[in-house]
Amino acid sequence: MSGSSRLLDAQGLTKGVAPEFLVSPSMLDHVSPSGDRGGMVLGQGAQGEPLMISALRPAPTRIVLVGGLYLALQVALRAMAIGAWVVVATGRPAKWQALAKAAGTGPDGRPVPLVQIRRLSPVELPRPTEDGPLLVVHDGGPTPQELFPPRTPWQTTIYVLPYLHPQAGATANAADLVLMQRLPAGQAQLAARIWRLPPPMINQLTSLQDDQVVALGTNLWRPVRLVTTQREQQILGPVRRGD
Repeated sequence: MSGSSRLLDAQGLTKGVAPEFLVSPSMLDHVSPSGDRGGMVLGQGAQGEPLMISALRPAPTRIVLVGGLYLALQVALRAMAIGAWVVVATGRPAKWQALAKAAGTGPDGRPVPLVQIRRLSPVELPRPTEDGPLLVVHDGGPTPQELFPPRTPWQTTIYVLPYLHPQAGATANAADLVLMQRLPAGQAQLAARIWRLPPPMINQLTSLQDDQVVALGTNLWRPVRLVTTQREQQILGPVRRGD
């Protein structure tokens, strides 16, 4: 991992690549595409302070999500809200239809191309720019292949891992940021071997609530409580750990 502590910003922390902005959780219901390119509110810290991740930035970026599909859907939905193109490569396209539906339709009644749901096979991607960053979601099981590695600025590839697998260590270690939901004891022990975690962190991973994640990176270990807006609940349902 490299520079991961710069991917998470909060009040009192050094600013990352994307400018910091602060809002109260109650204001999240009114969030629309923000003026802070690439920054999205993930949730809140232990003191209720908003926490933001620089998920879309002027550098190729890898993010690994370990846990249920809900977290991946929420991150993709928020990336779309701040102006990103979203390409989802998945073996379970029905699970992602809520995201495509949320993108809406054009004047001709067809789905807008802001969200593309594709099979797990190589495909030509839109060219990312600062005004049109690209989020690629690779939802291909616990041992993903490198079908869409991030190679250009303003492209972020998210790898959705339903659980930790010993063969996923290379993918996990190459990530700039890892977001983990609660893990069973055996999975937490595997996480400890991959990232050399001490016992207190292992215990924390096994005791997270359904609406909590741990943000992990270089010099970064931060529990985060997810905050779901009213609109997101209408699209995705309440915060949960599973799919």
